[in-house]
Amino acid sequence: MNTQILTTPSGETYPIKTGSGLLQSIGAELAAITKPCRVMIVSDSNVAPLYLLKVKKSLAEAGFFTQTHVVPAGEESKSAAVLGELLEAFAEAHLTRTDLAVALGGGVIGDLTGFAAGCYLRGIRFVQIPTTLLAAVDASVGGKTAVNLAHGKNLAGLFHQPIGVYCDVDTLQTLPEHEIADGAAEAIKHGILDDPALFDIYENGNPAEKYEEIIVRSVIYKSRIVMEDPNEKGVRKMLNLGHTPAHAIERLSNFAISHGHAVAIGLAIVARASVRRGILDSDESARIINTIRRSGLPVFCPYSAADMATVAALDKKAAASDITVILPEKIGQCRMEKMPLTELESLFSDGLEGQA
Repeated sequence: MNTQILTTPSGETYPIKTGSGLLQSIGAELAAITKPCRVMIVSDSNVAPLYLLKVKKSLAEAGFFTQTHVVPAGEESKSAAVLGELLEAFAEAHLTRTDLAVALGGGVIGDLTGFAAGCYLRGIRFVQIPTTLLAAVDASVGGKTAVNLAHGKNLAGLFHQPIGVYCDVDTLQTLPEHEIADGAAEAIKHGILDDPALFDIYENGNPAEKYEEIIVRSVIYKSRIVMEDPNEKGVRKMLNLGHTPAHAIERLSNFAISHGHAVAIGLAIVARASVRRGILDSDESARIINTIRRSGLPVFCPYSAADMATVAALDKKAAASDITVILPEKIGQCRMEKMPLTELESLFSDGLEGQA
């Protein structure tokens, strides 16, 4: 069992635990940080049949009174309509500010539950129990919560830190290869940003034997960034490596291309673009692209630079006339570069050049 401690902007701390068997012991884990209370467990139609009863049983044995709310699986549940239904469920359950919401699922459930918890009664506490590799290495840590709007991904959201994050690596055994690959994209991103040893696991090793190490390395890096810049005013923007094209790709595909797969394509785009702009060595770019492929992820973008630029201009990361993009300089080091929105098409065009 590995435990990291993250300090919130208010100076409070919360644990991020990674290990085997955490679902069975989640009641005792939460009882160690809060008094027994009402708990609303939020999950989706894929995860609930696998783990909901186990979590309910553990919480009940620890003295918590549990209720549940299950939403349809998929990105479509990260919507204002589903958010409204969840808020009504909180109210119907008579949750108070001393009660708790628990997100049991992947990134969609974490985002939806965290946003609802941040809004309801102007903020109640919540816990993250990520059941996907993608959520464990990225989405569950840092307090960013959001839902999608018709005009773009994550356009409605807020920062609301959980009181605990519990990553049970046993849940990864039930994931399909597609979802394991989604998580690999974010872990590879962290390796490119700051951790060559993490990148090496995906470039040369067997990731399936090192999930706990992958999660812990990612959490250590992300926690450090979040504590330094909790509200994404500076260095936390580095975590958006590959995400400017990725969010455009997701939107253009109407979310048929999953987040992790879109991030993989986005990483390939910024790697190629950085080579063409003299920022990244071509050998380093080849290593990035080959490692993405090795994880069963795509590197080919089916959309034009013009279409991506149009959609990316609506991204929440864009200011009135410019946007900050992250470009790799070498594996383990990247830079932030502010550019006018009018230059995005050129950047994407550079990144599509020579793709195969």
